[in-house]
Amino acid sequence: MRGWGKVLHLPVDVGLKDLADILLVAMLFYFLLRALRGRRALAMLWGILILVAGFVAAQAADLITLSAILGQVLFYLPLAVIVLFQHDIRRILASVGQAPLLRLFSSSPTRQVLVNDVVLACRTLRARRYGALIVIERGEGLRSYAETGIPLEALCTYDLLVNLFTPGTPLHDGAVIIQGGRIQAAGCFLPLTMQPNVSSELGSRHRAALGISEETDAVAVVVSEERGEVSLAVGGTLHRDLEERELRDLLVKLLYLGQREGKR
Repeated sequence: MRGWGKVLHLPVDVGLKDLADILLVAMLFYFLLRALRGRRALAMLWGILILVAGFVAAQAADLITLSAILGQVLFYLPLAVIVLFQHDIRRILASVGQAPLLRLFSSSPTRQVLVNDVVLACRTLRARRYGALIVIERGEGLRSYAETGIPLEALCTYDLLVNLFTPGTPLHDGAVIIQGGRIQAAGCFLPLTMQPNVSSELGSRHRAALGISEETDAVAVVVSEERGEVSLAVGGTLHRDLEERELRDLLVKLLYLGQREGKR
């Protein structure tokens, strides 16, 4: 095999500039893998790396036909990556915009969210077996989703949440979106999750909660009218059948303490 017998000569004088270069590249790959952890895109990324390794090996071994086929596949690969990873690319770019240094120059409206009102409303809705879907904005904006519903611009209170999800009212079927402690809109439509392993007993509310948590960093609280349980979706993970204290602790951790959770 040609090229494999050459001896690699590494520079002896490695300066601070080279170390910084290596460190930045390592950090870039670390944050990329962290952003894709637990997602289908990570498995696809490994598949792409295998194709690249196969192309390099085919060229080194002079396998002309295999090398030509893999070369054509890799030529169109950037376009396929953009199409297949569009949601993950958007999430990664949004995460870059939420870096700790950049957050110093932005406000944190989710700190104003009234956790007590949300928890108390979920307790009442659960007892009455009223279905509900409450989406709370964090770093990434939800304006495009709020525009699919009816704008309210009202203070988030226990009474308003319960009334919005009371059966028979015009907005009880959609999602409520909370931004900065205020109910921005109600009756909103959300994207449904495409996860293949979602339990068949979960309805459209749970799938919508998972979908919005995959698309954005929002926190989605679901009340099931069939089973009378409260669940919370964040980062593509669904925490099911939460007790009142568990729900409160999770909301405080995710909203006030700014901690993030994702797929495990």
